[in-house]
Amino acid sequence: MSGKPIIRAFFDEPTNTVSYLVADPATRKAAIIDPVFDYDYASGTVDTRSVEAILAAAGEAGYVVEWALETHAHADHLSGAPYIKAKTGARIGIGEHIKDVQRIFRPIFNASDLDASGRDFDHLFRDEEHFRIGDLDVEVMHTPGHTPADVSYKIEDAVFVGDTMFMPDYGTARADFPGGDAHQLYRSIKRLLALPPATRLFMCHDYKAPGRDSYAWETTVGEQRGQNVHVKEGVTEDEFVAMRTARDAKLAAPRLLLPSIQVNIRAGKFPPAEANGVRYLMIPVTMKGGAEAVV
Repeated sequence: MSGKPIIRAFFDEPTNTVSYLVADPATRKAAIIDPVFDYDYASGTVDTRSVEAILAAAGEAGYVVEWALETHAHADHLSGAPYIKAKTGARIGIGEHIKDVQRIFRPIFNASDLDASGRDFDHLFRDEEHFRIGDLDVEVMHTPGHTPADVSYKIEDAVFVGDTMFMPDYGTARADFPGGDAHQLYRSIKRLLALPPATRLFMCHDYKAPGRDSYAWETTVGEQRGQNVHVKEGVTEDEFVAMRTARDAKLAAPRLLLPSIQVNIRAGKFPPAEANGVRYLMIPVTMKGGAEAVV
């Protein structure tokens, strides 16, 4: 082990997302994990204030940003990875199973520009692949269940788990999106919880569990094993799947689901501009009841 990474968290309250600036103290090389591109749903406008804040912090610290890393194709915020790449030359990385997610959603959005090969990303990580951020060793762990493509990044003693789990008092991620699987999610979480108890875990989201007044996003394997309200020690796979299935059936779709997915499967890029030079996001319409009569 070369040493502990320097980690700085950036919380985006509108989407309850935590992005991370992770740096090697020896070489000042850095990565940004799960960056947010600000999107106003009502007006359709986008802004760069969240990624600019991370880039400003990196610049002030003298870091060289080499990677923009995605834990998965998010359904609750648009990715700021392309902006980071444009400003720094960083490479955009994601798990290789993003191709499965692209194949699932390409017909839903009639995304004829998308070839579902993953080539919009600069690198597709395999399970157990290693790479480096400066002198820091990074291991990629395929942790599917929330989506088929979820990965966690183990950077020395710290693991960035994406949406696989939340803080112990809030539980675990939903598994009802297309391609999601509660059985896989349970096994992915158990894989993470097999790491040493002192391993630090960093969440991608926090929603303040009932009774907690402040947001939180760092915990440990030991704390999750003993305290996670959904998967603490003793909870069987069948019990977890039954709980997760019942809970997911009551959850509403994320507010930014439709814009997020169609942008994020393109590595954060928007669909191609139409003939008038304007880019549009699709909203598939499902007709129910007698609604078909209006078309």
